Amino acid sequence: MNVEDAVHAMETIAPLSYAAEWDNVGLLIGGRTWSADSILLTIDLTDAVLREAIAGKAQMIVSYHPPIFEAMKSLTSDAPKQKIALETARAGIAVYSPHTALDAAPGGVNDWLAACVGQGDVRALESHEVLPETEQCKIVTFCPAEAVERIRNGLATGGAGRIGKYQLCSFEIVGRGTFLGGDDTNPAVGRRGSLQQVDEVRLEMVCSRSALGSAMIAMREFHPYEEPAVEIYPLLPRPQRGIGQGRRVTLDQPAALRSLLPSIKKHLGVERLHVAMSDQAPARFSRIGVCAGAGGSLLEAVIRQGCELFLTGEMRHHDVLEAQARGCTVVLAGHTNTERGYLKTLRRKLGDALPGGSVVISKRDGDPLKVM
Repeated sequence: MNVEDAVHAMETIAPLSYAAEWDNVGLLIGGRTWSADSILLTIDLTDAVLREAIAGKAQMIVSYHPPIFEAMKSLTSDAPKQKIALETARAGIAVYSPHTALDAAPGGVNDWLAACVGQGDVRALESHEVLPETEQCKIVTFCPAEAVERIRNGLATGGAGRIGKYQLCSFEIVGRGTFLGGDDTNPAVGRRGSLQQVDEVRLEMVCSRSALGSAMIAMREFHPYEEPAVEIYPLLPRPQRGIGQGRRVTLDQPAALRSLLPSIKKHLGVERLHVAMSDQAPARFSRIGVCAGAGGSLLEAVIRQGCELFLTGEMRHHDVLEAQARGCTVVLAGHTNTERGYLKTLRRKLGDALPGGSVVISKRDGDPLKVM
């Protein structure tokens, strides 16, 4: 088994297209042909985790948080992050980071976190939006019925009409068009100088932006009109309910805080939680927002979608106050405490995808903050 096999497995579990634009995900260190028979899973690639990987002869590390995030202008042993990257490469260990792609994926970190508050309808707080490359815009033209077939074929030759695995996809509507040609026109139908009413077909086909030019050339070649009527519409991406950042859980059975907190602690394996109760908190919570890690950026979405409680790892002090004032109780469990427990699920998924390989969870990875 090599790194390419492991990368394929990770991108099947959490496609990189799901990641936030600001994130740095994917294969960060190593070559795709390197061996990867032994994989170590961790939340953070620290010096202690690297020592563990080297001692255990790991050939690849899947680090949830990217150890290389901001641009590095040098690789020296003077700066801790650079030193870890340098020593990892020197040891011949590949590093892959899924981060927000794994947060957003179905069955990923946020779905695992959402499970601790109870059963109910679960959807993304910020849905991942998808716009297939071949459906970035739509070409619309109007032509006589007898020209539809050759125009459709011409547009398809230029790259239009592709939806998934299907080609020659189009839609037709029959209607009536009008035109009035000037003295220097040469209309294919009717006469110049008088208003013409013509039975026409509206033909629609999707197209990628990159193929738009070729499709237009092909359309004009097969269109019988001297001046074809053409409309081009940009298409918007489509939200996907179960994919995206954070989760909103609408509980089947509303729950009191006294029953929610023990469930959260057990699921996350923590003894303490920080709770900021809102004066407007209901006796029983029915809609709960969750976000692994730092959830401040999703606070507006949480409140806008009517969540009465927000479970996340950490938030800025002023964001907590804002949530309280706007009627949302906040539960903070610690940044990596809302992520680390998912590694058991990831180990199972990778193990199933990579039979014959070894996938283990780091014993040196842990929450850097201790209660003393």
